[in-house]
Amino acid sequence: MPPLTLLASLENAAGTVAAHPAIPWWAWAAFLTGIGFFLALDLGVFHKEEKSVSFREALAWCGVWGLLAASFAAFLAWWRGPEEAGLFTAGYVMELALSVDNLFVILVVFSYFHIPESLRHRVLFWGILGAAVMRAVFIVAGVALVAKFSWLMYVFGGILLFTGVKMALPEEESARDLSKNHVVRLAKRLFPVSKELHGKNFFIRENGKWVATPLFLTLLVVEATDVIFAVDSIPAIIGLLPDKLSDGSPLSQESKNFLAFTSNIFAILGLRSMFFAISGFMQYFRYLKVGLAAILVFIGVKMICATAGWFHVPTRISLAVLFAVLACSVAASLLVPEKRK
Repeated sequence: MPPLTLLASLENAAGTVAAHPAIPWWAWAAFLTGIGFFLALDLGVFHKEEKSVSFREALAWCGVWGLLAASFAAFLAWWRGPEEAGLFTAGYVMELALSVDNLFVILVVFSYFHIPESLRHRVLFWGILGAAVMRAVFIVAGVALVAKFSWLMYVFGGILLFTGVKMALPEEESARDLSKNHVVRLAKRLFPVSKELHGKNFFIRENGKWVATPLFLTLLVVEATDVIFAVDSIPAIIGLLPDKLSDGSPLSQESKNFLAFTSNIFAILGLRSMFFAISGFMQYFRYLKVGLAAILVFIGVKMICATAGWFHVPTRISLAVLFAVLACSVAASLLVPEKRK
């Protein structure tokens, strides 16, 4: 290689490193500390006493988490550049939209175990806290496996295609009997369960023995539900993050972990407030599932085509498709009248 060419290559490489530095440890520490502070504020101050969450209060907390996510995106745009901020925003919106489908299942779980509204916030708090830990493990493992075994992108793309097609198909409405749920059956084998709720307690002592309450079974089912939904959401966020940015610089594995984790955490933490805000009229978003199905199929095709080297979808195109599909599905749900049954 001629000296001038080699020098130009080194300058380009140096510029790339300067433009997209590694994620420092203090960024992880600051993010986790901030999230921990707001969680402690939520549970220890605003919800110290068990009470029903009003629509106005839930809407206010939705605004708080949305404002925090927007502020974090603005910080990323200043620190890491607008493209990484856009990837975070797209991941946040996609995970938040996918979580809406999870809300229907959680509502069924609460109804089955007869959990009063005053205790639902407690279950969602600890359930989402556990989900955050599991999402972190899944994201780090998923990104590491894809970096080592590139053929897994075909598997993840196939999972998204299958899930998207299945989500788009109509399903029969049927009552869910959670007594046959594998998590519930396993829990009842491991320890005795009381027949009635005992306030906010997950465990109580009866006849000198520790006994689980139905509130604990509800928490286990909520956690298991998030694991099932993570099978779709984790491949979706991995497929959304490109290997290279638009300027040609690589998006490192550590950057992918940071963007995927932060967008997931903001989405699932906002899920709790969103549940209380829209639980009364979730049935009106009947076309949202169709939009989510189209997004999953799009990302699945994008992953497979990029891995095979057929063509690469630019980040701005992916963001435009994501926001356009979600906007159209929500608008159709609100504007198109429902057929009478």
